[in-house]
Amino acid sequence: MNVEIPKRKFAQFIGPGVLVAVGYMDPGNWATDLEAGSRFGFNLLCVILFSSIAAMLLQSICVRVGVVTGKDLAELCRDQYRPWVKNILWVLAEIAIIATDIAEVLGTALAFNMILGVSVETGVLLTAFNMVFVFILQGKGMRRIEAIVLGFVLMILLCFVVQVFLSSPPWLEVLNGYIPKPSSFNTAHAWYVAIGIMGATVMPHNLYLHTAVVQSRVVKETPADLKYSIRMITWEVILSLGIAFFINSAILIVSASVFHLNHYYEITEIQDAYKLLSPLLGASAASFLFALALFAAGQSSTITGAIAGQVILEGFMHFHMPVWIRRAIARVLAIIPAWIGVHYMGEHAVGRLLVGTQVILSLQLPFAVVPLLMFAGSKTLMKEWALSAKFKTVGWSICAVIIAANVYMLMRLVQE
Repeated sequence: MNVEIPKRKFAQFIGPGVLVAVGYMDPGNWATDLEAGSRFGFNLLCVILFSSIAAMLLQSICVRVGVVTGKDLAELCRDQYRPWVKNILWVLAEIAIIATDIAEVLGTALAFNMILGVSVETGVLLTAFNMVFVFILQGKGMRRIEAIVLGFVLMILLCFVVQVFLSSPPWLEVLNGYIPKPSSFNTAHAWYVAIGIMGATVMPHNLYLHTAVVQSRVVKETPADLKYSIRMITWEVILSLGIAFFINSAILIVSASVFHLNHYYEITEIQDAYKLLSPLLGASAASFLFALALFAAGQSSTITGAIAGQVILEGFMHFHMPVWIRRAIARVLAIIPAWIGVHYMGEHAVGRLLVGTQVILSLQLPFAVVPLLMFAGSKTLMKEWALSAKFKTVGWSICAVIIAANVYMLMRLVQE
């Protein structure tokens, strides 16, 4: 008699998607969404929608690749490509990690500025000490880390539910913003900010991270168990990214409602938004919630960035380094350019620096998406789990849009 293996509850699959979703609501997202809302109103909500849908598809493909092959994307690149190709991809992935960490440093520094009243430069230096939080978590187990990150995500979500309620946005205009219109992209700067949103939403390091962390949830006793695991983990990441989509939309909606509609078109700095939120909304708690959510975003992104950095180093180079050494090096490489940028460009350049890091991520994105799609479509690697012709078409179409948008943005910037 066949005995059916009990299926694990959906709650047991929650975790990997939460870690990935954090990358979609880090301080870099705040900068791009804030500038998009203040400068262009609700028009660039369509970019958040497209980027979120693309992210859901690509992260779902990550689930399939990680579960079926038992390897992360970095390991597959090391195994499948020639050494010189693998090394180039590794360097580009490390650049993406540094750009992400610079955004986390700047965002956390701004949170320290808002909450503690220290200068942004001092806040940048203080981020060296918040790495102690990551070191404390070392060896605590992935489940505990996932629970802490989930707590940060829920804190950010709660803060922005209140912010949206206080800002009383015109909902018809909000819904209209999700419909793409050519007039929304009639300037080079609009394209630049749109590319920043895309880079902040579909982040390269998340593709490497997700293919690694999903393996902790896999049941492979039978083909049916494998199929069930893939389905549950996929739904978990879609749900998690749905929360990230709401938070990204909320940042832009609050910015457009509070600043753009009140003719504050140049609010591109997070600290300026913090100072103006309470006076314009008439609620003293608005600014504090804003700062608290920013701090949570910086801390949670630091945790997941540490894990992603380790996955990339070990996967590409087959080299193990203690987490605390790896993170100390990465944090120094982020603090130095962040401090130099703030020192020489001024505190009011933080927004530009943050958006710049997200544009770098968008430019790096194809170098992670192309290998992912190639591996996911390979019958040699994936066997019966290889992507169907329909999913290949959708996946490569998204990749083509990302590449074309990047090229077009560069051309527009050169022309202007």
